[in-house]
Amino acid sequence: MVGSALRQVARACVSLVSKASPVSRGHQHQAWGSRPAASQLAAQGAPGQVVELLGKSYPQDDHTNLTRKVLSRVGRNLHNQQHHPLWLIKERVKEHFYKQYMGRFGTPLFSVYDSLSPVVTTWQNFDSLLIPADHPSRKKGDNYYLNRTHMLRAHTSAHQWDLLHAGLDAFLVVGDVYRRDQIDSQHYPVFHQLEAVRLFSKHELFAGIKDGESLQLFEQSSRSAHKQETHTMEATKLVEFDLKQTLTRLVRHLFGDGLEIRWVDCYFPFTHPSFEMEINFHGEWLEVLGCGVMEQQLVNSAGAQDRIGWAFGLGLERLAMILYDIPDIRLFWSEDERFLKQFRVADVNQKVKFQPLSKYPAVINDIAFWLPSENYAENDFYDLVRTIGGDLVEKVDLIDKFEHPKTHKTSHCYRITYRHMERTLSQREVRQVHQAVQEAAVQLLGVEGRF
Repeated sequence: MVGSALRQVARACVSLVSKASPVSRGHQHQAWGSRPAASQLAAQGAPGQVVELLGKSYPQDDHTNLTRKVLSRVGRNLHNQQHHPLWLIKERVKEHFYKQYMGRFGTPLFSVYDSLSPVVTTWQNFDSLLIPADHPSRKKGDNYYLNRTHMLRAHTSAHQWDLLHAGLDAFLVVGDVYRRDQIDSQHYPVFHQLEAVRLFSKHELFAGIKDGESLQLFEQSSRSAHKQETHTMEATKLVEFDLKQTLTRLVRHLFGDGLEIRWVDCYFPFTHPSFEMEINFHGEWLEVLGCGVMEQQLVNSAGAQDRIGWAFGLGLERLAMILYDIPDIRLFWSEDERFLKQFRVADVNQKVKFQPLSKYPAVINDIAFWLPSENYAENDFYDLVRTIGGDLVEKVDLIDKFEHPKTHKTSHCYRITYRHMERTLSQREVRQVHQAVQEAAVQLLGVEGRF
């Protein structure tokens, strides 16, 4: 039975990369000589095969690593489903920006883009944002690639350059993003981001500043911890001030007046200086977003050489889990009416406190194996577990590492916690899933089982 179940899983995954994939077809109307390293539960490239997604075809190659689990999420667009908690957060942010920032003719200053395709080029996702060719964020083990030139976006920043190049200077981008990651209550391979960008001309930035007409946006100097080499200190400080004021108003709109905020210096390839905002919520400091002064090289390459700007990005799930006290990121994908009905409110700003569903008991199983001599990546194992176990898997913890003193082989032991969101799992059904994981790990990742 286990072997049969595994073969069915494998066949289902292979079918994803055949022409006219049933999974991709189902979501089109709704629209990021050695043994192969990645799990073959992912869509591995093969000559003549394509990935069909959102109405387009993408030839496979050695970078193709999409899984059935991830492909089933493309096109769901939770952030656009009315009364979904992620939609509520998006609408609250959008409403705030529409009301607070008006253009010259009484229209909203910021335009909103929440239906852009999650399929982007690697140039859009990395190169346009000045991310170096050898940067670890490009790794196949951390991203979902359709092929070497196309991928599921890892961040909404992938659209910055295109929108700037189109002549926009104030916009919000909202969408689903995709990253291979660990498995726990805070991480999921698909999540949702909201990105904002604002550019300023010399006149806009220095308007109302005493002797502002004599100030300049640009100079040629040296880069420091506080500014870029092409920016004047005056311009940098004013952009930074506007950014922090904008974000302070936003989070106080979301969380209430009197919220304590602090700023932490950090690094992003596409902003400098860069900051993370932390808020003190119920006595705990929580990081809620990243932001900074946009790298002028990026702005210049998009054709806005006479402007300077800021950008920020935040995770909708992160905010919703804090605001609504949602304990598990898997809940956002639930279709359980007991979850969804709690967010059907007449006013998007209405306070909601999630009332937990009955917490069904967990079933815990361990899996241990010797790693192959090469080409093992933890994210391959996590993807394999997600693909077979689906949302029955609450978390996976690496609980032990061991190196044999004589053979120097390395062993990993993982603890997999299974818990259904809506009913009690039986030991028998979990045992079948867990045995399928064991067999798949041996067959597809080349590990040597210790079970």
